[in-house]
Amino acid sequence: MKLFIAGFPNDFDDTDLKEMFELYGVVTSAKLVVDRATGKTKGFGFIEMPNRAEALETIQSLNGAGIKGKKIVVQEAEDRPKPAFKSRDNFNRRY
Repeated sequence: MKLFIAGFPNDFDDTDLKEMFELYGVVTSAKLVVDRATGKTKGFGFIEMPNRAEALETIQSLNGAGIKGKKIVVQEAEDRPKPAFKSRDNFNRRY
């Protein structure tokens, strides 16, 4: 199950995130989104947990929890909408 996480301090990295969530179950990936221009995290990212029950328990336990004075958001990630079809001439067309 993929989880969306937000509200993390800028000094957190992927390793910190993975270690924190491993307290609640197996984590197959942990990735904070990084600003390309500054190299700093944007304070949100994604966690993947293969066990749905552990993931749901993690949401219950951590959503709204405080970390370094900030409340974090932990929820099930929503699927991204599929991009519109792009033709060879780079015009977006929907069929």
